[in-house]
Amino acid sequence: MKKILICLFTLLIAIPVYAIDGAQLLKQIDRNLNPESYEMYRKLINVEPDGRKKEYTLYSVKKGVDKVVALFLAPASEKGRSTLRLGDNMWLYIPNVGKPVRITSLQSVVGGVFNNSDILQLDYAAEYDVEKIEEAGNEYLLLLKAKTKTVAYDRIKLWADKNRKLPTKIECLTEASMLIKTLYFKEIKDFGGGIVRPSVLETDSPLYKGYKSIFIFANIKQRDFKDEVFTLTFMPNIESLRK
Repeated sequence: MKKILICLFTLLIAIPVYAIDGAQLLKQIDRNLNPESYEMYRKLINVEPDGRKKEYTLYSVKKGVDKVVALFLAPASEKGRSTLRLGDNMWLYIPNVGKPVRITSLQSVVGGVFNNSDILQLDYAAEYDVEKIEEAGNEYLLLLKAKTKTVAYDRIKLWADKNRKLPTKIECLTEASMLIKTLYFKEIKDFGGGIVRPSVLETDSPLYKGYKSIFIFANIKQRDFKDEVFTLTFMPNIESLRK
């Protein structure tokens, strides 16, 4: 009888991990982090090894799982530039230069540790499958694999708070499991409208020793947009969306 009870107890301990639907959990983390369609304001700060900083202010909008636009509001030298992402395709628009030009996910229009894929972030569930879930104290550890070769990071390790279902740390890896960068989610804030999430995202990388990049989120709210907003012809007009 004792052996049976021990076996049952062991089984009950294991059930929470194996009974979790990984895909559903990742989607829940995505929705807790951001509404499916939203607008946001954020500041991007690039910090160099000598302490020098360069700051950018961005206005971003997103629709569904694969449409994102970001407009640069500051500094003055960047004002009016915009970037568009449709799935794996990205473009940069520069006023007075002409038509938008193609950019890649691993490039960075602002320098620093964040690349274009980080700046124009899609839902994690849109780009990754959950290979495995582990428990790490009060957190889940989700091991993610890119759905296609075009995704910026082939593998991701995502730690998420069990109660809030929000990421606390993410390690971005190559196919050979080499660490590219680490993202740290900090300072939970109530943005209103049911959005309670980290207000600071920091990143560092062993490939850029001494450098650090930071996102500070000032405002996030759910908002719906027409599909025409996410087109090459609309890129010069992103400013018109701000109310």
